[in-house]
Amino acid sequence: MIADTLLQHLNKVKRTGQGRWLACCPAHDDKNPSLAVRELDDGRVLVHCFYGCSVEEVLSAVGLTLADLFPKHEIEYGKYERRPFPATDILRAIALETLIVLVSANDMLTGKSLNETDKARLALAASRIQAALTAGGIQS
Repeated sequence: MIADTLLQHLNKVKRTGQGRWLACCPAHDDKNPSLAVRELDDGRVLVHCFYGCSVEEVLSAVGLTLADLFPKHEIEYGKYERRPFPATDILRAIALETLIVLVSANDMLTGKSLNETDKARLALAASRIQAALTAGGIQS
């Protein structure tokens, strides 16, 4: 339990229910428990000081950080994850870069040579299309 990591640093810890505790707040001179600690079903830990201390102040007083209140997640291969970018944004990016490729291809078909700036922009377009495909979960 992640809550145990925090609770072991606190005084006057009292269990108040399933996954719930009250304790003295280490961030201020607390005589009576004013710190509520709750561990959620997914492993996250919520902390609230009724005196008004911030979560950061409470954790700093016991040598912990916000990251210590959240479970460590390992990536399970083969499971689908929500993509960080909506598909419409990825398609818009690909459409813009495809336009650059189309203009460059048309210039080459009509016999126009690409200058260094045009070549660099075409290479950038290809790179961005590949990055968009990767962001969309498509490996080519």
